[in-house]
Amino acid sequence: MGLKVWINGRLYDKADAKVSVYDHGLLYGDGVFEGLRSYGGNVFKLERHLDRLYESALAIRLKIPIEREALAKAVNETLHVNSIADGYIRLVVTRGAGSLGLDPNRTSDPQVIIITDYISLYPQELYDKGLEIVTVSIPRNHAAALSPRIKSLNYLNNILAKLEGLQAGCSEALMLNLKGEVAECTGDNIFLVRGGALLTPPVDAGILEGITREAVMELARTKGIEVREIALTKHDVYVADECFLTGTAAEVIPVVKVDGRSIGTGEPGPMTRDLITRFHRLARGAI
Repeated sequence: MGLKVWINGRLYDKADAKVSVYDHGLLYGDGVFEGLRSYGGNVFKLERHLDRLYESALAIRLKIPIEREALAKAVNETLHVNSIADGYIRLVVTRGAGSLGLDPNRTSDPQVIIITDYISLYPQELYDKGLEIVTVSIPRNHAAALSPRIKSLNYLNNILAKLEGLQAGCSEALMLNLKGEVAECTGDNIFLVRGGALLTPPVDAGILEGITREAVMELARTKGIEVREIALTKHDVYVADECFLTGTAAEVIPVVKVDGRSIGTGEPGPMTRDLITRFHRLARGAI
């Protein structure tokens, strides 16, 4: 049996799951989304993801036509219908179909979509040996123009950076903000280890408040590791002892080379390896 997709309270075969070509989510990227993971049939940080989804919708004045509790129940039911235990969930809310033109007031019937499937961003070899990334020329959107804290359907800023990274032979790319400070990667948050402390850019550097990022910071603090959210530059990256990325799809992945420069020993470091192990245990409810 093929996968089912939940749209506004109904389940559709994957091939029949459709929205209108007049939907402003398609025409203008007008909508919001969340990516979530399930481990052993349990959705990781579901409530926190729903917090962010509804906050993103509020920020763009999009009314989600379903209560949080009902949406949470629908996520779990869609996983069950598709017999997915360890999978990936994409929650999407579009502005809905309307006339041509930007005016959101001329739309109706927002589409709430739940896709449950599988995802594998990187091969296991890169989790074992580490990733190489490159800094790209595409800056992160200015937070005053389009807040990166809104997880919107318009990801062109990230896609352009991703294309530049791929052209350089790297599957992930580091983006700076307009001040030249480290922001985040195209789909992941970034962490550095220096002198036994864990460093990561602050929210006002123009980043998405990653939920895996939050979980890793809490794991570090519970072990007595100093966690500092501070402005970082490429210099800080180059001289770091360790570097790793976090994200719902990527989980926690080591970075061993940036812009052709080896980070630390050029191999995944001890703090990175420990946080990977403890994150996996947390995700599966072992801690």
